[in-house]
Amino acid sequence: MSDSDLLVKEGDIAADYIEGLLDIIDVDGDIDIDVEGTRASVRVLGEGLDNLVGTNGDVLEALQELTRLAVIRETGERSRLMLDIAGFREQVRAKAKDSALEAVKKAKETGEPVELEPMNAFERKVVHDVVAEAGCTSESEGEEPDRFIVVLPPSKGD
Repeated sequence: MSDSDLLVKEGDIAADYIEGLLDIIDVDGDIDIDVEGTRASVRVLGEGLDNLVGTNGDVLEALQELTRLAVIRETGERSRLMLDIAGFREQVRAKAKDSALEAVKKAKETGEPVELEPMNAFERKVVHDVVAEAGCTSESEGEEPDRFIVVLPPSKGD
């Protein structure tokens, strides 16, 4: 099975698992399956999904881990599946991107490193990608749950 086929299968398994959960709790939601780069992505859209997101996405994180376990049980392969409910991750991604761009601007203007607030692994990945794309470098520092990113200014030779 090719990597692409495996990702499609992961998405299908995850969607079936989430659909089963929605049925159990009697909540309606539209499920969208996609492959984004090297991971399957499942989005649940609809009204009344806030309880499935939880405070700061804590329920969403737990559901994502359970969904990944369901995928692993079926495929025997580690899964990097991304679950989004009610657009929560997209909002977080947009906010992290804005923070990264602001930090890059400040680092370039001042020539000094810029420390960002602690963030989860998903947010850090977004920031690292945005910073690299903007021509700077970044480093994660600290320990969970207080792990944060430092955006470094471009070196003088850049």
